[in-house]
Amino acid sequence: MEKVLEQPAETSVSEIQKIFDAQKDNYLQVGSTTASQRRAKLKKLHQTIEDYRPQIKEAMYQDYRKHPSEVDLTEVYPITSEIKHARRKLGNWMGKHSVSTPIALLGSSSHVRYEPKGMVLIISPWNFPFNLTFGPLVSAIAAGNSVIIKPSEMTPHSSALMVKLLAEVFDQNEVAVIEGGKDTSTELLALKFNHIFFTGSPNVGKIVMAAAAKHLTSVTLELGGKSPTIVDKTADLKMAARRVAWGKYLNNGQVCIAPDYVYVHESKKAEFVEEVNKAIANFYTETASDESSYSRIVNQKHFDRIKSYVDDAVDKGAKVESGGKFDSSQNYISPTVMTDVSNESKLMTNEIFGPIMPIFTFKDLDEAIDQINSREKPLALYIFSKSNKKINYILKNTRAGGGCINHTSVQFFNTNLPFGGSNNSGIGKGHGYAGFKSFSNARGILRQHIPNAVELLLPPYTKFTQKLIDLTIKWF
Repeated sequence: MEKVLEQPAETSVSEIQKIFDAQKDNYLQVGSTTASQRRAKLKKLHQTIEDYRPQIKEAMYQDYRKHPSEVDLTEVYPITSEIKHARRKLGNWMGKHSVSTPIALLGSSSHVRYEPKGMVLIISPWNFPFNLTFGPLVSAIAAGNSVIIKPSEMTPHSSALMVKLLAEVFDQNEVAVIEGGKDTSTELLALKFNHIFFTGSPNVGKIVMAAAAKHLTSVTLELGGKSPTIVDKTADLKMAARRVAWGKYLNNGQVCIAPDYVYVHESKKAEFVEEVNKAIANFYTETASDESSYSRIVNQKHFDRIKSYVDDAVDKGAKVESGGKFDSSQNYISPTVMTDVSNESKLMTNEIFGPIMPIFTFKDLDEAIDQINSREKPLALYIFSKSNKKINYILKNTRAGGGCINHTSVQFFNTNLPFGGSNNSGIGKGHGYAGFKSFSNARGILRQHIPNAVELLLPPYTKFTQKLIDLTIKWF
């Protein structure tokens, strides 16, 4: 087994400034690249990721014992599919997007062209270090930007590998990885980037947005929140339980779009709990601590945080239906199901971000909807139902960044869907075309071909001019 790395040291201010200045001197050249040149860069990145798959799996195991197959599924595949999608669509994305021109401007044509924002900063999280770093990186490259990446210090093996991998593909004056902790992030946020893409918690998102505001830098914030699930009495309970359990316990619950808590119709509660427990046993056996498919909490701090949530909920009357086992020596928390959880408990006033599933009941659908709407807008909302009427009713009467009907989390894998939150759960969208646009400025262009009616509306203003203005306002 390889030596466990400590968290990376802070990068010096002078080194940060050196890399920033190098990109500042080069970003216009990067932005002038053709679609063919950008496709070539993405192709080389794709091949290098394929070459590094064994090392990526080893790094993720070293960081928190993530199973190699889960690394392929949740780290490698989302990146390679994003690259392939961008390479196929890039010519269209970079082309002129013609728009109609009003008759009042007869004699002209209009189009939108997407130009790079310029120098961008990507601050990525620890829960999917490769996926949530390279995904936005693909969009930034497709849009023609230079990029500085600040990965999480909590997954040092993954961060160190990113430095090595990306150095084989890009010079630092185009794409650079800067390692470090809070101080390094603070120094980076003080610089005048053209765009910042941050993935993390709402609290840190506010810090990022405040720093960006000092330079009027645009931001994309992929945050989180408490993503709810509704299981009505028409749902296929076995299927629902299996898919909710998969979404909840994947990556040990450390997923921003994981089903945070579940509302199930009161007549189906006992059966649903039973089916969830069956699904857990099927995924991870009766002893998940011995199952290699079940990863660990990333560090002691987060282990203690989640345990404190469970202890607080139990103190407030919650019942542990299954699981509830903790081993601090390996940051292990078993897949846990809880009922009778107080809405005032820490489990329900914070995003859980761990393998704990609180289950609530409802008699009338509006009860569940009212509780969901009493909280901040979630990143995702999941619905299990066979009734289109109820599905549409829930969608109409709730707000969320995205979600699934009769599944969980898989919306993330569709590169044709914009991904992101709303307000507290995020600002802006990523993935595919949405990601390309996030890293681009939509530049509107009007081209005049022949004289038009505007020539008749120029000063000096006369009674005749005013009549023409009145006609334009009334009819055009």
